[in-house]
Amino acid sequence: MVTVMDKIALCLLVIGGLNWGLVGIFDFDLIAWAFGSGAVISRILYILVAVAALWCISLLFRRTESMSAEASH
Repeated sequence: MVTVMDKIALCLLVIGGLNWGLVGIFDFDLIAWAFGSGAVISRILYILVAVAALWCISLLFRRTESMSAEASH
C-alpha cells in the first residue's frame, strides 16, 4: 500500500532528479538560484531530497497487494 509519506518522498525525488538534470545539462542549479547558494533553505531542501531517497529504498523491498495475490496462486 502506498502511503502519504511514500508520495511525498517520490515528489521530493522528482524535484531532486529534475534539479540534477538541470545541473548536468545546463550547469544550472534551480534550488540554489531560487533560494541562494548555501542558504539555509537550500541546504534543508537538499537534505530532504536525500532523506526521501533513503525512504524510497524501502519501496524496492516492500511487498505490494498484487505481489501478495500472485504469490498465493
